[in-house]
Amino acid sequence: MATSRDLGISSQVTLQEIEAAIDVAGLRPLPPAALEQLLSYLHLLLRWNSQLNLTADRRPTDVIRRHLVECVQCAQELPSLETLLDFGSGAGLPGIPIAIVRPEIRVTLGESQGKKTAFLREAVRTLSLTAEVFDKRIETMPQGRTFEAVTLRAVDRMAAACQAALPRVTTGGWLILFATSNTEPSFQQLPNITWVRRIQMASLEDGLLLMGQK
Repeated sequence: MATSRDLGISSQVTLQEIEAAIDVAGLRPLPPAALEQLLSYLHLLLRWNSQLNLTADRRPTDVIRRHLVECVQCAQELPSLETLLDFGSGAGLPGIPIAIVRPEIRVTLGESQGKKTAFLREAVRTLSLTAEVFDKRIETMPQGRTFEAVTLRAVDRMAAACQAALPRVTTGGWLILFATSNTEPSFQQLPNITWVRRIQMASLEDGLLLMGQK
């Protein structure tokens, strides 16, 4: 596994900062190996972000607070499952933190934009993850390929994306949305989904994690 020194990056982020943010959010502590992987991921993300604009936030403290913590929270809230699709993965949020925190889950990072898929492949390689990168539109996946959970976070045209995601959720599986109180009502009428859990995000005052079962 790559370290911050291998990546040629000074201490933009430290293990202690990540650990402290997780603790302040009231989340369960992570094992040292997971913290090291998250650190390597953040260093890689910050380096690529200067060229690709993977996230609007560029300050390390903002990336930890606004992105990493809620993705770790999502990983910890997931039920027992074996397969997960991160729909419109972008910078790998939440898919890569899920693959790190929950290594028993086979994560597929779905992203059709070439520059972002290049980053995702490099992250998977650098972090020695078993995750798969699917570099085409999700609608082009083989018919009948489904997952026990599908996550959507900060996806363009979220309502349309949810409709495209539904066929990829296996019967009895989970649709997991990162939402706010303002966007929540637009998801309540999704067909064949029973909303089971509504979780307040620890990192964002208005952030919600919506978990629906098909």
